[in-house]
Amino acid sequence: MADPSTYRPKPGEIPVDPGVYRFRDKDGRVIYVGKAKSLRSRLSSYFQDISALHPRTRTMVLTGASVEWTVVRNEVEALQLEYSWIKEYDPRFNVKYRDDKSYPYLAVTMGEEFPRAQVMRGAKRKGTRYFGPYAHAWAIRETLDQLLRVFPVRTCSSGVFKRAGQVGRPCLLGYIDKCSAPCVGRVTPEEHREIAEDFCEFMAGNTSRFVKRLEREMRAASAELDFETAARRRDDLQALEKALERSAVVLGDATDADVFGIDDDELEAAVQVFHVRGGRIRGQRGWVVDKQSEGDLGVAEVVERLLLQVYGGESPEGVPREVLVPVLPPDAEAMQEWLAGLRRARVELRVPQRGDKRTLMETVQRNATQALARHKVARAGDLTARSQALQDLQEALSLDQAPLRIECFDVSHVQGTNVVASMVVFEDGLPRKGEYRRFIVRGTPQPDGSVRLDDTAAMDEVLTRRFRRYLDERDNAGDIELDDTGDSDETSNTGDDGTTVIEEGPAVASGPIDETTGKPKRFAYPPQLVVVDGGKPQVDAAARALERLGIDDVAVVGLAKRLEEVWLPDDDFPVILPRTSDGLYLLQRVRDEAHRFAITFHRQRRSKAMTRSALDGIPGLGEVRRKALLREFGSVKRLRSATVEQIGGVKGIGPALAATIHAHLREDDGAAPAVNLTTGEVLDDGSTDAPDVSTDPTTNPTTDPTTPEQNQETTG
Repeated sequence: MADPSTYRPKPGEIPVDPGVYRFRDKDGRVIYVGKAKSLRSRLSSYFQDISALHPRTRTMVLTGASVEWTVVRNEVEALQLEYSWIKEYDPRFNVKYRDDKSYPYLAVTMGEEFPRAQVMRGAKRKGTRYFGPYAHAWAIRETLDQLLRVFPVRTCSSGVFKRAGQVGRPCLLGYIDKCSAPCVGRVTPEEHREIAEDFCEFMAGNTSRFVKRLEREMRAASAELDFETAARRRDDLQALEKALERSAVVLGDATDADVFGIDDDELEAAVQVFHVRGGRIRGQRGWVVDKQSEGDLGVAEVVERLLLQVYGGESPEGVPREVLVPVLPPDAEAMQEWLAGLRRARVELRVPQRGDKRTLMETVQRNATQALARHKVARAGDLTARSQALQDLQEALSLDQAPLRIECFDVSHVQGTNVVASMVVFEDGLPRKGEYRRFIVRGTPQPDGSVRLDDTAAMDEVLTRRFRRYLDERDNAGDIELDDTGDSDETSNTGDDGTTVIEEGPAVASGPIDETTGKPKRFAYPPQLVVVDGGKPQVDAAARALERLGIDDVAVVGLAKRLEEVWLPDDDFPVILPRTSDGLYLLQRVRDEAHRFAITFHRQRRSKAMTRSALDGIPGLGEVRRKALLREFGSVKRLRSATVEQIGGVKGIGPALAATIHAHLREDDGAAPAVNLTTGEVLDDGSTDAPDVSTDPTTNPTTDPTTPEQNQETTG
């Protein structure tokens, strides 16, 4: 812990203007972002009497090593800058809004040539209209299924859409009139876009004109004795009525508002919001706010940060005309001006006093009260257990401080093949999935020319690569040389649980912290504790790697699976933690998460090695040209029936390579035909559009993994 007096700025240096300030720790990481009407008054309050501060605020000040500030012209600019920096740096001491679930939206991709209606989660995309959020994805699908009778908008994926266009036949929805089938030209792009716009208008609350239009068409068809059409319009009306029944009418048809309710205690606050569009409740959402993050946070401050959280990333149509809150934020005028700037129109921020809106506010408030009561049951053990776990580890392992950042490493392979490793990160006892890393282990060259790939060598290599990157990014602000592992650049991927992960690669030219933005580099921060999956051999290998790099301020332990023993370097006997210890439970969670992450990556690597296309092995045909051929012809079957001239017409394919491809695929035609193993019937060769697949594990891993896992993995 740092002494606040060592970095306390002189009072005369701090301006009295409004602005935004940032606290950084000893590694240069931004740990807290705040705003103030007067920077001097706010910053001075952190350094007066440390013992009088809230425990979490006191921890933040003691963890910090420097403080800096930026002066702005007014409170609106301070509000905007604070929000953007909180989103950019994700400071650990800022208030956290933990959404109680991942809410799905009904989205229409209006930015595409042929808009598509689908279920979407996560960050919102430009050019896409969103409706919701809904409590469950099945509710969206049921609503969408009802509305497709009236608004036959496209719902299929890009692959299905393209394939239908290539074969000239629509999918099942096109045959049952739940899709207008723009893929085969039944409607023009303009007509399909008009259908999508009508669908969006109906979902936005303008329902009456569509109901009246269907009623007119039904009566007209009945008057002309076209009873079949009249029956269809009657069924369409019933579908619209079922969709409308899912949204209760609570306010006038012209009401567009978000209604917030908050219930809090001394530690946390539960927040509920009802989204009302066109007088109907279109969705509901909830959060739990950690008030400890910023000391004694009042309801007004919670409202201010909540509005930043909800509307900071919204598109203009996502901000309603009215925002109803239980208490106005401290800078209500500045907040209202900020919301109006996002919407590019007037926004009314107020507390409802009477009438239907006040009644609805009370309903939202009751939901918040119930949500806080449910959360207290889980919180009673959660916060206490996490704090106790870190304290147990500090005492059992004789650490100088509680291990707020823990990194765990695991190695996965099958008899020495496809060796990979994982690194997972836990901060404050919770997983930090955005900082997970995956390693491809290359092995240690031996004097006889062989490559050593056992568990201890792999652990030594992975720890060396990870902490060599840390040293490079900490010490060098200029060029960084590649280490001797031959790493490549880092690449972002998506894990099996939807988290963003980055495969560890090699060094790039940069320092640990960008001086202009303060954003951390990939491996810039050291942990207080390194956990390896294994016993004494793995722990000793990890300790040797850190000692060779000159790192002596990071503790290393190993957790052996069989008896859950905790091994320390240079100790002949393990540390035995009680089975009921919260510290042991935390180590097990970290170890199991690293094991899961390593196994997932190993399966992906092995699946790639087991998948082979008929285009593999053709001299001169690389990945780019292979994709160009499949993009042009749609499948290997169609490519096999193409002429040399047609193949040569693809961009990047010359006459000689076209002849080689044609000859190679003709040779494949002589292969034994496929046989149905049940009936013995000889199948038509090339009857599927899927590429040929071989289970030969020695082939070049170039295609996407599609083969299911069949072997059992072993981990170090």
